[in-house]
Amino acid sequence: MDKKELLETVEALAKQVNDAQLDGIEVETDDFRIKLTKNHRPHHPPMPMAPPVPVVSTPIMAQPIASAETSAPAASGKFIKSPIVGTFYAAAAPGKPPFVSAGDKVSKGDVVCIVESMKLMNEITSEFDGVVKEVLVSDGEAVEFDQPLIRVE
Repeated sequence: MDKKELLETVEALAKQVNDAQLDGIEVETDDFRIKLTKNHRPHHPPMPMAPPVPVVSTPIMAQPIASAETSAPAASGKFIKSPIVGTFYAAAAPGKPPFVSAGDKVSKGDVVCIVESMKLMNEITSEFDGVVKEVLVSDGEAVEFDQPLIRVE
């Protein structure tokens, strides 16, 4: 295989990886071996939010411990919570500005972040009007079902 054919083959494989939304591909023949992988977080168009999976929990019997933390007053305001388990993203793509920051006004229905779950990007929207007081989760951090993500007053 000459250099031109090899280059055309590599370009075709790269296009297939991109078009099929694969993370990578590896091909080996008698003449050569090539492995193409993506090194960045894939940016998929936002997908409809998947319904939350019910969580079954078993109560744990424990004695409450009195401490300064448990007696501290709860933060005021309303919380935008994660409807699913996944990875929190503050922006639509790496290098893009975050959807919201502390001090920003939000309206009901505004996209405030993305939670990626099972390679689906789920837009999380505000359920109420207000001002963002605090983003409680770091970009790229794993989040749990019903975990507070953003505090709004």
